[in-house]
Amino acid sequence: MTDDLKAFEVVDERKGSSRSEGVRSLRADAWHDLRRNPLFWISAALIVLFVVMAIAPGLFTNTSPRETVLSEARTPPSSENWFGRDVQGYDLYARCIYGARASILVGVFAAAGTAIIGTIFGLLAGYASGATDAVVGRVAEIFFALPLILGAVVILTALPPSDEYFVIVFKVVLVFWILGWPTIFRLMRSSVMQVRPNDYVQAARALGGSPWRIVTSHILPNAIAPVIVVSTINLGVYISAEATLSFLGIGLQPPTISWGVMISDALVAMRSAPHVLLFPAAFLSLAVLAFIMLGDAVRDAFDPKSR
Repeated sequence: MTDDLKAFEVVDERKGSSRSEGVRSLRADAWHDLRRNPLFWISAALIVLFVVMAIAPGLFTNTSPRETVLSEARTPPSSENWFGRDVQGYDLYARCIYGARASILVGVFAAAGTAIIGTIFGLLAGYASGATDAVVGRVAEIFFALPLILGAVVILTALPPSDEYFVIVFKVVLVFWILGWPTIFRLMRSSVMQVRPNDYVQAARALGGSPWRIVTSHILPNAIAPVIVVSTINLGVYISAEATLSFLGIGLQPPTISWGVMISDALVAMRSAPHVLLFPAAFLSLAVLAFIMLGDAVRDAFDPKSR
């Protein structure tokens, strides 16, 4: 009888351990799915490549992006100049490498800034509700009604010009902060309103937890997943939007080097020297595609309906 009881306890312990090993948190479950998604690894590899380009362009080329040879302007790709030269005689390969810095900076800071602003106001409106929710919601609707490109044209035209690199980049980022936060706000607000009635939130409130502790320890960790997904996708969208503004001549301006500026400069030689447009457009497309693919992979991993 004793041996049977011991055998039963051993089997029960094994079942309990298997049950505990089978139960994973949402983040662990998402990471488990991401590791098995080839799109995640492809997009992550491309993003790492572009980030390294932005941080250390000297690892990829020793040629200065501002060294011009007018006698070789519009020359096609060759063994000496892999991507050829543009209309002003700049080395296109070096310009594409150095152009990653401004484009990635705009995308990263714009996506991070809109995520932080939208999350703060979304938490405030979703948790406080009532008059606070109504006031913040109406303000967000005003900014949400402004089209991104049209609003950026108006704001950037009104801002004073500057030749400083980081000032030029910050102006474009500031525009995206002003016009982009309402999207994250609405997403965060709806996510908070779904999490707020849950039992663990009500239990924390009944135990006397402060609003700050309830929001930061219980609501935010369980409501932030949709914001992370959308912000990852928005990063690629903001890189594309920056290229559009630079193409229109109101985004990043020379001497700043970006893919959008290069595409704008290539218009005058699009027919006679198509390679001038091809390479910066390819870099831009790959970067945008990488961030969008990463966002899709993260969305699929965090979405319970996809499992």
